[in-house]
Amino acid sequence: MRVRVEVSTTAAEIPWGMVLAPGRGLIYDVLEREAPVVGRYFHAGGMQPYGMVPVGHGAPMFPLAKRRKGKYAAGGQGWFEVGSPILDVAAVLVQGIKQRELLDWGGTALHVVSVTAMDPPEFASGRARFRTSTPVVMKGSGRDSAGIRTTRQAWLLPTDQEFPAYLQGNLRRKAETLGLDPEVSLTEISWVGGKRSYRVGQGAKPGAPIEVELVGAPETLQAIWSWGLGQANAAGFGWVTA
Repeated sequence: MRVRVEVSTTAAEIPWGMVLAPGRGLIYDVLEREAPVVGRYFHAGGMQPYGMVPVGHGAPMFPLAKRRKGKYAAGGQGWFEVGSPILDVAAVLVQGIKQRELLDWGGTALHVVSVTAMDPPEFASGRARFRTSTPVVMKGSGRDSAGIRTTRQAWLLPTDQEFPAYLQGNLRRKAETLGLDPEVSLTEISWVGGKRSYRVGQGAKPGAPIEVELVGAPETLQAIWSWGLGQANAAGFGWVTA
């Protein structure tokens, strides 16, 4: 399930460093207030066996805001989305955000207009085409052509040779974490957007938005739609919008 939060703001822009960063804090704050045991469990290391945290979010979007070069435009009516493939967690997010009239998005005041829960598509055919609005981040092996590890910060771009295999592995680990059919396959990367880095936590994570075609069990595809592609979904990366 995903949650669309309709908002409004008088701000003309959101600083680039705050486009994604506040979302994770908002999710954990809601969980701490509404379901503290769940929040502490996720924060302490995530779900076994891989330590994954099954929540995600996107960036605030303001389609009518005046665009300015080099700025992340805001203003007027807009929205952002959060989600979780675990229904009870998503329901907590709905309830917790509904209780708030104003959100502090990294110094930008967002007035909450409405909060709506959205069920995933059925994906009855076992195929899905997903496009992300935020960069998909993945770490690779960090090994050179001789097989020697040269770095532990081997962020991959979708055009890198290792990327498809690592993305597919991430999808299967997500399914296993949720107890779903892990036979999900990446069959195509049909579009790659521009590279962008966002600072979250202690450092910036680079990636690019993508469009992919996946094949798998409908329930697994629904979970991915509610969670996101790649790593660091709780920090706002890999959010699926179409």
